[in-house]
Amino acid sequence: MQTELDKVIAALGEFYARETYLFEHDLGERTLTHRFAVQLEKQFAGFDVDCDYDRLGARTLRLPHGTIVSTDDHLGKSIYPDILVHQRAVPNNLLAIEVRKAANHQPLEHDRQKLCALTDPHLRFAYWIGLLLTLDRKNVRSEVYSAGHIDPKLSHWFSERLKDAGL
Repeated sequence: MQTELDKVIAALGEFYARETYLFEHDLGERTLTHRFAVQLEKQFAGFDVDCDYDRLGARTLRLPHGTIVSTDDHLGKSIYPDILVHQRAVPNNLLAIEVRKAANHQPLEHDRQKLCALTDPHLRFAYWIGLLLTLDRKNVRSEVYSAGHIDPKLSHWFSERLKDAGL
């Protein structure tokens, strides 16, 4: 997992080096997400990097009944993760990322529950790693998820690597 997370750090470093305009002009989360995904594509050769992607092969990506995560569709069942690093046709699900601006004052619980569900190994679409990234002008706060839960050790490791990278 650390190799993949190091690639995320490299992408974040490049994103912050190139996209200062986005923060200076307070552009929205979707813009930040897209531009960050562009940098992720450079790090994950052989994988597709998609924003707001709601499919698992030909099926719609859905969470199990009873989850507290709200959705964007009229049936309230499918979900749209901010960024996915995966192979669409296989499917090979590597990384699910939720991105937030630091100025977003909505509770984190929605994104946390979504990442718990997206990394739950009991679901057929489980992603190997989930990341919650809160982006500010000059730094990143993060949480790492695996096996359906936040991973405290990996979260600490990732946070330290972000500090070492100046993020």
